[in-house]
Amino acid sequence: SGYAPVSMLRDYAAEVAVYTRGRGRLFCMNAGYRPCHNEAEVVQSIGYDAERDVDNPADSVFCSHGGSDVVPWREVAARAHIPPVWQPQQEQTAMDEQTPQTARSAVPSGTFEQDKELQAIFERTYGPVKRRDFQLQTQVRSDAGETRTIRPQTMGPEYLLVDGYNVIFAWDELNAVARDNLDAARKNLMDLLSNYQGFHKCIVILVFDAYKVPHGTGEVSRYHNITVVYTKESQTADAYIEKATYEIGREHRVRVVTSDGAEQLIILGHGALRIPASAFHEELETTKGQIAAILSKNNQSGKTRAVQAAWEKADGDKKEKLP
Repeated sequence: SGYAPVSMLRDYAAEVAVYTRGRGRLFCMNAGYRPCHNEAEVVQSIGYDAERDVDNPADSVFCSHGGSDVVPWREVAARAHIPPVWQPQQEQTAMDEQTPQTARSAVPSGTFEQDKELQAIFERTYGPVKRRDFQLQTQVRSDAGETRTIRPQTMGPEYLLVDGYNVIFAWDELNAVARDNLDAARKNLMDLLSNYQGFHKCIVILVFDAYKVPHGTGEVSRYHNITVVYTKESQTADAYIEKATYEIGREHRVRVVTSDGAEQLIILGHGALRIPASAFHEELETTKGQIAAILSKNNQSGKTRAVQAAWEKADGDKKEKLP
């Protein structure tokens, strides 16, 4: 993990795929703006001249006797009547050390009593302040300016999306099976999730990454009571889950089981609940214990079982008829 300029990372995703033999993935997010690492080279290549930039001028506008006066950037410090607001850290520290303590305390600071007095004056003049109750925002505006209406989630079954290979290699028992037979590890996970679905009555979607399968068109099938998805060529399980959470999460509750940190951030932005593979393992073990307790209770022999009583009565009648 680390930071790098965008210009140096344009082809790095392909390099990661090459030297990791297709097993590595590169996730990037915006880290803000920082000084250009090759400023002189960039300025020389584009021929930028700040003094000729009409759209973004470097000069300042000073107010003078009701009018305005354009001051070149070189003369701003000499003609300014007050020191600039922004100063380098060292200069600001030195300036603070030279400032008398009395001058610092002269800066007015509001207190709670002063706020209450001002509020009382305002209410006597304009009436009591009426605070609006909080209302759920139903429309949001994106960075591109588009307005989207947020629909409330309907009551319905909960969706559980599971990153198959992420879970298999995160759980010790499945990882041990996968070393010898990956198909067996997949089947074991599907059986566990089938029991989980039957107990919790949720909709389980198990996603396996098949983006390296040549000419793969993707496959969606049913295994008992769960849905199993194999992604198509060039589509990772992360990409499928991100798209699914965005679509399903508009109207239903969605939980995603994965230990991929970057994927967790994305699905959290889509409104889905994220569960690490280790935490879901504990939840699954708890579910297995609850299922075992129910089965044990139902299989206990009772004193008044009708079938057993009928067999015992038939067996007694048979013995009485024997000579």
